[in-house]
Parts: sequence; C-alpha cells; structure tokens
Amino acid sequence: MDKIQENLLAEIAGLHEIPTGAYNIRANGEGAGRRSTEHIEITTKQDKPGIDIRIADGTKRESVHIPVIISETGLTEAVYNDFYIGNDCDVTIIAGCGIHNCGTQKSEHDGIHSFFIGENSRVRYVEKHYGEGDGNGEIVLNPQTIVHVGAGSTMEMETTQIKGVDSTIRTTKADIADNGSLVIKEKIMTHGKQHAETDFVVDLNGEGSSTNVISRSVARENSTQMFKSNIRGNNKCAGHSECDAIIMDNGKVAAIPEVEANCVDASLIHEAAIGKIAGEQIVKLMSLGLTEHEAEEMIVNGFLK
Repeated sequence: MDKIQENLLAEIAGLHEIPTGAYNIRANGEGAGRRSTEHIEITTKQDKPGIDIRIADGTKRESVHIPVIISETGLTEAVYNDFYIGNDCDVTIIAGCGIHNCGTQKSEHDGIHSFFIGENSRVRYVEKHYGEGDGNGEIVLNPQTIVHVGAGSTMEMETTQIKGVDSTIRTTKADIADNGSLVIKEKIMTHGKQHAETDFVVDLNGEGSSTNVISRSVARENSTQMFKSNIRGNNKCAGHSECDAIIMDNGKVAAIPEVEANCVDASLIHEAAIGKIAGEQIVKLMSLGLTEHEAEEMIVNGFLK
C-alpha cells in the first residue's frame, strides 16, 4: 500500500500494521489482504460484491477487522457484508471506510452490513467514516446496517463520522428477540455545505428486549443534519432514544424521534435537545487563558468524546 492508503487505514481502523486475528482489507474495489482463523472464516460472496464472515459457536475474545479504503477519484461501489455470529460468543468487529479524493469526480462507498447474531452472545461493532482531499471531488458514504439480535444476546454499536464526508445517509434497522439488547452510540460532525442523515428503526419483538439509541452531533458553518429514530415496542420491553446536537455558525439540525407502543407493557422514552454552545462555558474557559476558538474546540471535543 502507498502512504495515502496507509494513512486511511490508520484513521478508520487504528491500523499501522497487519492486525492480529481475522481481517479483510478492501482497497479501491479490490481485495488487498485477508486472513481467516480457526474460529472465524471469511469468504468471498459469489453473487455480488462483498464477503461472508462466519464466527463459530463459543468464540471468545477475538476480533475481526474489515476496513475499506478508496484513493481513486470517480470510484463508486456498493458492498454487501454478512456476519453470522454463533451462540455464546464474545467478539469485536472493527469496520469503517476512508476515502481520499483529490480529483473532480465523486467517490462513493455504500456498505450494506447484515448481522445474524445467535443466542447469548455479545458483539461490539465499531465503525468509523472519514474523508479527505482537496475539496473538488465529492465524498459520499451511505452505510446500511441490518441487525437481528438473538435471545439473550447484546450488540453494542459505536459509529463515528467527524471529518470530510460531503453527503451521507446512515440507515440502521434492527429486531431484537427475548432478553436481547441493542445499544447504539453515534457521533457526527459536519462542516461547510455537508449534509448528514441518520435513520434508526428498532423493533423490540422479544419479551424483556431493550434498546438505547444515543446520537451526538455538531453542525458547523452551513452544514445540515437530520436525525430520525423509530422505536417500536411489540412486547414487554424498554426503549430509549436520545438526540443531542450543537449548532454553530449557520448550521441546521432537525430531530424527529418517534416511539410506538404496540404492547401495554412496552416502556419507551425519547429525548431531543438542539442548541448552541452556552456563552458562560466559553467565558469560563477564556478566563483560564484559552482563546474563544480554543474554548469552542475544547467544548466540541468533549461533547463528542
């Protein structure tokens, strides 16, 4: 890999060398490296672009890295990755896409990830999106995540996009079985004329199922954002949705949280808060020697931490 590709890998997956464990690296639409392990098998799909990742029952304390990097302007792709996670597992999956576009054409990656999680398993999923370039070519990322959480299982999702993506539509759909849970923590920052949309739909189908959807975002300059969530309680369950956003300059944010109780024992809560940075916070930090710009940056970084 060249220096640009190595930098993209470091940004989205924290990789400075070949990772231990299972991995699949995709670069400019082609496979750039793969390794399966005794308990984790990665194979190429035969009917469409993408891979299947199969994790055996009882796999514990193992990880899978599946980063995607694009450094060619004008490359557009849709990739389908399916994860089959067995029973009684405890694994971490690190994904994400980094795009370097210094041309005049649009570069786009649409990643469609489907998770089929067995019973009594724990899955941690980390996904980071990142863009860089000279600003002439558009960078577009449209991730879709489809999650089926089995009985007694837990999935924790951490998704981050804080730099360089001109347009993104982020869609997550999930259904949760008995005593299963899904936790989603999203962080987004936009600037310039960038636009970001997130859309969460969670069906709490199982008795004792639960979800907690938390989004934190910052809209700077002339960027726009839209947050949508719909939690549907179809059984005795607990659901919570929270959207907190900071607007700066001429940024605009819309939040549309929705809860739907289809069972008398469903307990659902939604919250949304949008506003600018409080002036007293800036004044306090400036009194400690920071400039106004430094104070704003410190507040934003702490908010998105």
